Amino acid sequence: MEEINLPYLWLNGDLPDTQDFLSERNLGKFKSILAGKELLVIDEAQIVPKIGLALKIIVDEIPTLKIIASGSSAFDLSNNLGEPLVGRAHWHEMFPVSQEEISFHENYLETRRNLEERLIYGCYPEVYLLQNIDDKENYLRELVSSYLLKDIIRFDGIRNSSKVFNLLKLMAFQMGKEVSLLELAKQLEMSNHTVEKYLYLLEKVYVLQQIKGFCKNLKKEITKSSRWYFWDNGVRNAIIGDFRNISFRNDVGELWENYLMMERLKKNKYERNYKETYFWRTYDQQEIDCIEIKNQEIEAFEFKWGNKKANIPKAFAAAYPEAKFTVVSKENYLDFIQ
Repeated sequence: MEEINLPYLWLNGDLPDTQDFLSERNLGKFKSILAGKELLVIDEAQIVPKIGLALKIIVDEIPTLKIIASGSSAFDLSNNLGEPLVGRAHWHEMFPVSQEEISFHENYLETRRNLEERLIYGCYPEVYLLQNIDDKENYLRELVSSYLLKDIIRFDGIRNSSKVFNLLKLMAFQMGKEVSLLELAKQLEMSNHTVEKYLYLLEKVYVLQQIKGFCKNLKKEITKSSRWYFWDNGVRNAIIGDFRNISFRNDVGELWENYLMMERLKKNKYERNYKETYFWRTYDQQEIDCIEIKNQEIEAFEFKWGNKKANIPKAFAAAYPEAKFTVVSKENYLDFIQ
């Protein structure tokens, strides 16, 4: 905000006076306090009761004013802002720091040198800025134990965060693989419906991301299963308590796949590149990590950490001869994510 040369008012939704001011929805008071301002910024906007109705009044009655409403709880924010602001607002999702953003601050050699660290510690802004490895680990542990679940346990009568954490731990060990809701429910001693609800909420608060199976031509293609990824590798590793170096791990393939999938989604979302993203697998174990579709054009990507070569699966090539196929490796991954 200090770099924007506009007269603005900054409000913090955590503060009672901000909540009182906006909850009152008094047009005269709005115009008086906002007189001479060109920009209104409301941080933690989701905490203000019925904030969407207040913003609707301001947008409609003070059309020259620009407004930024931000919040750390995406679920609350979308619920409280959504309906009153239909047709009046632009939504912008902010993810952990993307490689595209990092490319403005690092050269090619620095990025390559830092790759393995990002597979382990991820790119939450604070983690990216911290220089000491111990500080990164401590921050991620505190993030997971305190802040990360605070958004979800407030909803739908959820009182026991341990159940949610146990679900996250199971998902962490099955990252990038198809999961069975029935099996998850059995292990957690919960109903299928409850597991499905928790996964939905974890996706809404940007912890997990669901990727569905792609099917168009073949009967033996898997369509009903989903794969789940973590928006940040560091959060995933903190959940399972494993920050070991790449050379000591047996899950480097999963970390690499998760990193590439999420960086690609960030890139596409920030560039407004509206592609549908899937995985592809058949019942006889032929598979492709990432399928993207836009305007009926199909692009297939296989992620490889090591030097092992990958060829397009025969069943996929036969069913989709028009599709492009690319292997994404350590040699060319930057072309894929930035």
